[in-house]
Amino acid sequence: MPRATKVRALFALAILAMSTYIAATVPPRLGLDLRGGTQIVLETRDSPTAKADRDATDRTLEVLRRRVDALGVSEPTLVRSGERRIIVELPGVQDPRRAAEVLGRTAQLTVHPVLDIVDTTGAETRKASGAEGRRILPDESGRMLELDASRMTGADVDRARALLDPAGGGWHVTLDLRGRGERAWADVTADAACAPSGSPARRVAIVLDGRVVSSPRVEQSVRCGTGIVGGSTRITGDFDKREARELALLINGGALPVPVETVEHRTVGPTLGERAIEAAMWAAIVGATLTALFIVCVYRLLGVLAALALVGYGVIAYAALVGVGATLTLPGLAGFVLAVGMAIDANVLVFERAREEYLARTAPALRPSLTRGFRNAFGAVADSNVTTLIAAGLLFFLATGPVRGFGVTLGIGVLASMVSALVLTRVLAEFAVTRAAVRRRPRISGIAHAGRVREWLAERDPNLMRHRRRMTAVSAVLALGLAVSGVAVRGVDFGVEFTGGRLVEYATTQAVDPDRARAALADAGFPKAVVQASGDRELTVRTGKPTEAEEARITATVVDLGHGAEKVRDEFIGPSLGRELRLKATIALGVALAAQMAYLAVRFRWTFGVAAVVAMAHDVLIVVGAFAWLGRTVDAVFLAALLTVIGYSVNDSVVVFDRIRELRRAPGGRPLARIADTAVFQTLPRTVNTGSGALFVLIALAVLGGDSLADFALALLIGVIAGTVSTVTVAAPVAVALESRTTPTPPRTPRPRPAPAHHSARTPRPSHTPHDNGARL
Repeated sequence: MPRATKVRALFALAILAMSTYIAATVPPRLGLDLRGGTQIVLETRDSPTAKADRDATDRTLEVLRRRVDALGVSEPTLVRSGERRIIVELPGVQDPRRAAEVLGRTAQLTVHPVLDIVDTTGAETRKASGAEGRRILPDESGRMLELDASRMTGADVDRARALLDPAGGGWHVTLDLRGRGERAWADVTADAACAPSGSPARRVAIVLDGRVVSSPRVEQSVRCGTGIVGGSTRITGDFDKREARELALLINGGALPVPVETVEHRTVGPTLGERAIEAAMWAAIVGATLTALFIVCVYRLLGVLAALALVGYGVIAYAALVGVGATLTLPGLAGFVLAVGMAIDANVLVFERAREEYLARTAPALRPSLTRGFRNAFGAVADSNVTTLIAAGLLFFLATGPVRGFGVTLGIGVLASMVSALVLTRVLAEFAVTRAAVRRRPRISGIAHAGRVREWLAERDPNLMRHRRRMTAVSAVLALGLAVSGVAVRGVDFGVEFTGGRLVEYATTQAVDPDRARAALADAGFPKAVVQASGDRELTVRTGKPTEAEEARITATVVDLGHGAEKVRDEFIGPSLGRELRLKATIALGVALAAQMAYLAVRFRWTFGVAAVVAMAHDVLIVVGAFAWLGRTVDAVFLAALLTVIGYSVNDSVVVFDRIRELRRAPGGRPLARIADTAVFQTLPRTVNTGSGALFVLIALAVLGGDSLADFALALLIGVIAGTVSTVTVAAPVAVALESRTTPTPPRTPRPRPAPAHHSARTPRPSHTPHDNGARL
């Protein structure tokens, strides 16, 4: 065994051993959409006394962390996102509204002497006078109190405790005071004790976030000028156990430096996540099995080895995901399944080049052909994977929420597929083709024959580029017509990520007709509610931002219609965040097109970059138009699918462009149109085989992946088919047209006049392939 092969074998064993160990010992980190829980996105706002800058947001984060710790949530996550946003993940919490209310309260606790009780007219007059520090607020019974400036704040409280009065007084909150707080409380109660017994000035108001939560009267036993001396006091009120504990939690956590606003929250029930994991697992098993069977049928022994390497790919990719601590989300799970289908691309590129090398030699041999196949395919493998990595990187940096997990998973999957194909498959294949049994019967290897697609093309030798203008015109009219007519006639159904609003998914006991649900909700006061059936017994309702009472009416209506219902998903996106996400989506698409064009311009020529971008735009229009006509929702997961389609479209174009560049270097001075024809037909087997592998996985995702992944798989199915076609009908023709306009045509050398023929035998037409040794391609 050659030294290089031994090194690769040891490297492959080391990677597999390390990956197996990591996969077996490190548990996966599941996102909230898979394990259930609530994610809340808070945004800090400026206050009259403080600006919501990065420092204020960091201090707010620490206060929120203390509040979450006091809630007792298992494994919470709090991170700052940008300068003003904080993302809070609360596993297991199923009431987003209550959690957001607790986290979002400023918790500004102040203690004020009461000056007087005023009526409505007096309140307006005294507010207008605007004495510095004085406030007019209603007490617990609704009477308006005039309060003096604050004498102490929550920072003076050492600890707050929710306690139940054993004498039957109900729940209250005890404040333990130390140091300055103890002295401040003694001073404020000493002044109150000097007021007459019936005077309002004998009361002390405890205010939380601008609301009087308690205004106790100082007892007669307290001496004037002395006050209540001691380490504690209590906040009384009509509290139940939960309210008392929340109040104590807020006081202990401290006041937020600046106000915060909930701009997004998502809640997923644990059963929905379990179903999604099970569905994705079955989709992965079925898709990978079909892909493996297909590649075995096409490439025989090498196909078997590639299927084994595909198993190794799965171990390596999973180990990399858990090893780097990536959070596995539902779109990320779909990305992992999709990458299984895309992982065969590098294997197919290598095997097709090995076939060409074998058929081009007068004395073919398996081992040298395979070696040259790996060497010659490396450029196309690298270029095609870089374009997909660009799409994955854009998803990570420009997307938000679970879609970022898809970008991470897709990127890791691409890198793992290169290791699988260029290391694992190579080690196995080089070992197999050197066996005596394989050398005696080379056709079982899978590279010693042309293949059905190549044979069919060789028999017909079509000249597609002769019709390039017609093909491009038809493709452009189809894409523009589908997109424009779909958007104009049906419109685009933007999801809550882009429009803002509330989306709730219910699992009903009995199936509910969406039209009937729309009518019932309209009768309940929600005529603009968007209702969709997302399964046999699943119903989604999308509205604006309903109040708590309105949400209760919506839920009650669905429960009546479905004879029982359970809320399995709840999402809210604020309108400002929706506008921002729409802008980000537009930027992501624009940057994706520009980045791909720039890369192709560097690797090839600017003409090829423009041609690839035109083909990408064609594919994007096809997918958008199809979703508009089908009435499917355009959301963040759709954006992930669209950027993946862009990566796949460029991937396909790169393989053809790489072959055009190679063929142009060959002597002969053939016209560029014929070179493009040859490049398309030489790479078409790879396109068909790779596309088939991806389609198997996508069909499995669409059928078995559940409703959560159905739209994602559908968008990719349409995009993969459109990308495969547009490479031939758009990318190659546009590249030929641009090159013909920008590259000067070399002068043609006049051919010598042939001698007159002395027979009428027909001269056979030369093959259009660069290697012509009599073998059929």
